[in-house]
Amino acid sequence: MRYAQGGGLTDAGRAARERIRLQAVERFECGEKNREIAAALRVSERAVERWRHQWRERGEAGVLSKGSPGRPRLSENQVAKLERELERGPLVHGWADQRWTLARVKTLIGRLFHVSYTVEGTWRLLKRHGWSWQQPARRAIERDDDAVPVEEGGLAVGKSIAAACDGWIVFEDEAGQSLTPPRARSWGRRGCTPVVRVRGRGSGRVSMAGMTCYKPGERSRLFYSIREYTGRKNQPKGFGWRDFRDLLIRARIQLGGPIVLVWDNVRLHLTKSLRAFIEANSDWLTVFQLPTYAPDLNPQEGIWSLVKRDIGNLAAADLSQITRAVKRKLKMLQYRPEVIDGCLAGTGLALGA
Repeated sequence: MRYAQGGGLTDAGRAARERIRLQAVERFECGEKNREIAAALRVSERAVERWRHQWRERGEAGVLSKGSPGRPRLSENQVAKLERELERGPLVHGWADQRWTLARVKTLIGRLFHVSYTVEGTWRLLKRHGWSWQQPARRAIERDDDAVPVEEGGLAVGKSIAAACDGWIVFEDEAGQSLTPPRARSWGRRGCTPVVRVRGRGSGRVSMAGMTCYKPGERSRLFYSIREYTGRKNQPKGFGWRDFRDLLIRARIQLGGPIVLVWDNVRLHLTKSLRAFIEANSDWLTVFQLPTYAPDLNPQEGIWSLVKRDIGNLAAADLSQITRAVKRKLKMLQYRPEVIDGCLAGTGLALGA
């Protein structure tokens, strides 16, 4: 029997089902037994028994299909209301976590419209109206969502400034990686969770600072700086304001034009020395701040995601192996401007007017 992608029978499948039932009716009239009919038609005896009962009560019309039982029982207005309630989230409707499962959506339909759906019917309803099973993105509870549209408007001003001065829009961010690698998906025997052996001891950290640079009509660029901290005496643990200054100057020299810098509000970005450097170079450097807890607006976060995905489950012998893996991935990304463009598209921002 052929099934459509949404789970229902295709037209050919429905026609085949009708032919089987008509053949069953002919065999009923010939007096054949249920077991013989089931074997001949390759169906269950229980189905044949049910068809025979329907044939005795209503004749051939009782055996034939009444049509698909999966017709939508909610009107378009009711579906629209259901979607609005789903978008409000499970917390609003009394569940402790934030997962919409089929069972919960089924319960919500019953609460709102007093209509009973099966779990399979709920799945078909959601699929029919453009919903799918997805892994959600995380957002900080402390994030001020009201500030995001305002900041996006500020970024629009930044794009206008960059266009007016024929400059580049540069997004900056930092990340770090210790000897414990990020966990990545791996194939394993069903029912047996794979185990990854990593070093439980060892100190050190690889600090990374990166800049993704965009300009309409130009190839997107990536600049980065790596610092390795091994725990030695008087060794800096991370980046200082001079490191950001040097990275900006290097980007300025290689880009050959003014820079509109967009970064977050970490304390190091707001130091007095760095502010003085920005003010002293205001002829080629303009800075905009991202709203707090809004990393999804920074395409450099996409670069870090790609880097850490590449070193997932890495059984590193020492910190230098982590450093080499990070540098190798960042160097590869520098030669793939389409990937850098994809990180910008993932934020929902665009360089066009």
